[in-house]
Amino acid sequence: MHLFVDNLINIDFSYLDHHRGLVGETWLANAALDGALDEQGMVCDFGVVKKTLRHWLDEELDHRLLVPTGSPHLVLEENGDRVSVDWRLDSGRHIKVSGPRQAFALVEADIIDMGSVAAWSVAQLASAFPTSVEQLKLSFSCEEINDAFYHYSHGLKKHGGNCQRIAHGHRSRIQVFVNGERSARWEEKWAERWRDIYLGTREDLVPDGNGDPLNFAYRAQQGEFALEIPADCCELVDCDTTVEQLAMYIANTIAADEPGHEVRVRAFEGLGKGAVASARR
Repeated sequence: MHLFVDNLINIDFSYLDHHRGLVGETWLANAALDGALDEQGMVCDFGVVKKTLRHWLDEELDHRLLVPTGSPHLVLEENGDRVSVDWRLDSGRHIKVSGPRQAFALVEADIIDMGSVAAWSVAQLASAFPTSVEQLKLSFSCEEINDAFYHYSHGLKKHGGNCQRIAHGHRSRIQVFVNGERSARWEEKWAERWRDIYLGTREDLVPDGNGDPLNFAYRAQQGEFALEIPADCCELVDCDTTVEQLAMYIANTIAADEPGHEVRVRAFEGLGKGAVASARR
């Protein structure tokens, strides 16, 4: 028998890519289980499937930096509860991230993609289900977006939850309205501007951190975090990078180039959530 659960949960995270750099992403998880029927006439109770998989994906992948431990571009150091990552880009430059172990998913793979993460996740979950389950299959998919979107990474040091992790991210829609009309021109501009970008809060720059690369560091509830990243992979903002403040930042920036016009921005943070802000200059 075959049991399936589509759109089980969505996860927001970032990962390291040799060409693209630090990539913010949002995936939907889908699961399938093969096995014999138990005494209840089930392969596995849907409640058990959902609870087990959602909990594991939320704890082990969501809001983490996914690191492919088999990559030749990686130098990885683990010291107690701390992880330090040195990632070499195809340009020869580096991205360096350090923080508590819980901010990383160390994926046993050469690259991060949907297939490698699914295979690694299934291996980690091998003993999580009843013996009636003979095989677990996990797959990921992206939200279908027919208009503009961007990939961004960030960290929120003031956040009490996992958003405080310095390198997690999202794949997000952007909708811009000028005087009530959708503006594909502005949407495409921001999609290009924030393609595979790190959104850094200026107050998190270390002293003398305005050069290249940029260095960010802060202490949050979960511990000490640090990031070194090439300056052209980053946009500095003078606010925290919550979706509410990012929506306002975009609206104000566009309004400066659209004097006398009402600008409204719907900025998404991953799948199905976000903030709306309006501005006029």
